Amino acid sequence: MIAKTGFLFSCLLSFTIFFFIINIASDTTEKLPIKKPNDWFYIQRAFPENEINYSAYEQALAQAEALKNSRIKNGNVSSWIFAGPVNIGGRITDIEMNPENMQIIYAGAATGGVFKSTDGGANWFPVFDEAQNLSIGDIGIDPTDPDVIYVGTGEANCGGGSLAYEGIGVFKSTNGGVSWTNIGLAESRNIGRIVVDPVNSQRVYVAAMGKLFAGNPERGLYRTTNSGASWENVLFISDTTGCIDVAVNPDSPDTIFAAMWERIRKPWGRSYGGITSGLYRSTDGGDSWTEMTNGLPANNGNIGRIGLTISKSNPQIVYAIYADDIGYFDGVFKTTDGGNSWFETNDGALSGLFSSYGWWFGNIRVDPNNPDIVFAMGLEVYKSTNGGQSWNYVSGSMHVDQHALSIHPLNSNFILAGNDGGIYISQNGGSSWAKVNELPITQFYTCEIDNQLPQRLYGGTQDNGTNRTLTGNTNDWNSILGGDGFYVLVDPNDNSFVYAEYQWGGLARSTNGGNSFTSATSGISGSDRHNWNTPVVFDPSNTETLYYGANRLYRSTNRAQSWNVISPDLTNGPGINIPFGTITTIAVAETDSNYIYVGTDDGNVWVTIDGGNNWIPVSSGLPQRWVTKVAVDPNDEQIAYVTFSGYRWDEYLSHIFRTTDGGASWIDISGNLPEAPINDVIVDPLSDSTLFIASDVGVLFTNNLGMYWNYLGEPLPSTPIMDLVFHNDTQTLVAATYGRSMYKFSLDSIATYISNIKVQVPADFRLYQNYPNPFNPTTTIKFTIPLSHPLEKGVAPQSGNGGFVTLKVYDVLGKEVTTLVNEKLSSGEYEVQFNASGLTSGIYFYRLTAGNFVAIKKSLLLK
Repeated sequence: MIAKTGFLFSCLLSFTIFFFIINIASDTTEKLPIKKPNDWFYIQRAFPENEINYSAYEQALAQAEALKNSRIKNGNVSSWIFAGPVNIGGRITDIEMNPENMQIIYAGAATGGVFKSTDGGANWFPVFDEAQNLSIGDIGIDPTDPDVIYVGTGEANCGGGSLAYEGIGVFKSTNGGVSWTNIGLAESRNIGRIVVDPVNSQRVYVAAMGKLFAGNPERGLYRTTNSGASWENVLFISDTTGCIDVAVNPDSPDTIFAAMWERIRKPWGRSYGGITSGLYRSTDGGDSWTEMTNGLPANNGNIGRIGLTISKSNPQIVYAIYADDIGYFDGVFKTTDGGNSWFETNDGALSGLFSSYGWWFGNIRVDPNNPDIVFAMGLEVYKSTNGGQSWNYVSGSMHVDQHALSIHPLNSNFILAGNDGGIYISQNGGSSWAKVNELPITQFYTCEIDNQLPQRLYGGTQDNGTNRTLTGNTNDWNSILGGDGFYVLVDPNDNSFVYAEYQWGGLARSTNGGNSFTSATSGISGSDRHNWNTPVVFDPSNTETLYYGANRLYRSTNRAQSWNVISPDLTNGPGINIPFGTITTIAVAETDSNYIYVGTDDGNVWVTIDGGNNWIPVSSGLPQRWVTKVAVDPNDEQIAYVTFSGYRWDEYLSHIFRTTDGGASWIDISGNLPEAPINDVIVDPLSDSTLFIASDVGVLFTNNLGMYWNYLGEPLPSTPIMDLVFHNDTQTLVAATYGRSMYKFSLDSIATYISNIKVQVPADFRLYQNYPNPFNPTTTIKFTIPLSHPLEKGVAPQSGNGGFVTLKVYDVLGKEVTTLVNEKLSSGEYEVQFNASGLTSGIYFYRLTAGNFVAIKKSLLLK
């Protein structure tokens, strides 16, 4: 019921690849070769330097935040709809459980933020989306007050190609994740572990690894004695040696164990171990430290990552798992006297645990109630029930690459594991596992729409293959090709032809709608250089013709059955340091397929106007940065756009340019864009002055060729947007996020405000924050309709007339939950009660629409 009182009124509103399988036509399986990890994500943002300029990155975040806030104030907000998947998963870096309540669990996603469950892992909702960086290293819970949570941003697993941005510090919540405060250590960049003193919660330890691609002194073990108000580095060894793990004796918390790891990565190589790696102990709360060597591996400069776990039931027992500097398993070691002496367990069964990737995982966990039950985590999970005397494989059907494992102290049979495929739950101590199919955290590189059946969405993902949904649902996606998935194309005229790709240009083709695949690289030279994400595109005027970019451009005229080279090497040659020396993007003009534009990872842009017989360099006036995308105006082959990755150092850097003369000259059209990498650009075929871009800070658009840019819809979670695809018939735009799955947007719903983007909403239009917030189960939502307001375009309002108003509630996936108001209202202030007694805990958005005015706010239901 809506109550109007006098003048006021009221209203209640989801990497590492070791083996992957191609489904070939003969129904046999083929193991593809192991590929070492690469630095694709980082390199393109660092080029031409060796590291990302984090000062410029943080400035871009601030610019993005200001633009988002301006967008909200101006009322130009429409909703993205979550498109899935929730059942594929993505990399989990940490899992922590409320020690007093088995229902409350927190999980950190590599690039997706922090999620919370209040029902034992059945359902999850994000609680960290207000942060500007969603790369999570570790989560720490205060055992004396579990509503106090610490989150360290920046993933310490140093994979390279699959890593996004390093962190921006440690955050703290005192209300179970409802709100967060940044409490420092921004320059530490990557956080390995956070532990709260179990006796004195003012004392917190942070294991900081520092920068991955450069040395810096802000690394080692940090301690606060005032809950994060200030920090002290209590264990520092060198500017390339960080702290990867820390454990505190629960009975005698002045005794602390710290694992130090010497590691640095360059785009052309890495050093993942050294003489300064080792295990340390303090018995005075961190004031002084001693390296432990008695029974531990001799340090000959080959010690790599070390993982730690201390027994809660018998703190004299500590386990440490070692990798060497290459990444091979180097033993599980145990102490039964608090670290005075150590011995190697009977760990022969674990010899292949790391498969040379011990720097990617390398953790160990002991049952809090039984010091003899231990879990070793690597490629798979192994369990010992006799203190390490023997080990058994217990991974079952779980995805590979184990990063997190949490055992609840109230029930040791209740275990959650986190890996590159998401979260798995065991109710029987690890004997069997069930996957959580409720997490929107898939890291997409690309996306695609089936033009004939647009409910079908496709995408290539990090370490989870190429996936699709045939129904458009969020929970029924399935893999159609293994490996790391990249470009995927569905023939817009005949969807029985599907093309999908795994890393380093491994292209496959399907002639039965993606049910099975065969290799599609006949004629492509194996000696050519191929990008981690190798571009392949259709000729838009003839989809039997495709183009493939190595360091040379290839063309197929028979649906990828065979290829012929049509260009010389279009790069500057093999990359000595940073670039791979490969083509990164291809665009064929719709109006004249003789016009083909190409961009490379070393900053070159080329065009041919005769189908590849001759090539013209058109990079003059463009920045020397990794070229991410070229796009041609669908109505004019002379008009094209080029976008760039990277950050500025001492120079001005635009990330998007336009040409109207086939590349002879370029115009900067960055306007008011945040200075962040742009990964894709799409020209609206119905309005060539409207452009949509995917950037590292969200999806933005312009309707005046770059004079002014704004966010498209309510800004998406703060993770890079890697790709866009547009379906013209349904006016649907799909965005691939790197850590929060896919979203779609109906451009029909915003036609009015795109054409009137600069129109200011009347100052007295207002949607208020609900109160109370958080709430359980009811809350009040208030909004005002001004005395005079343009509710309908072209209709002059009259004082007191009001107009048609809707107030709707949506869940975090964009599904409508309820409609609170749907009627014509006169001017005034309104209050409405929202009763969520039938809903589960989580974030809910309520959206007010009144003519051209739209406003959205977020509420949190905590039961």
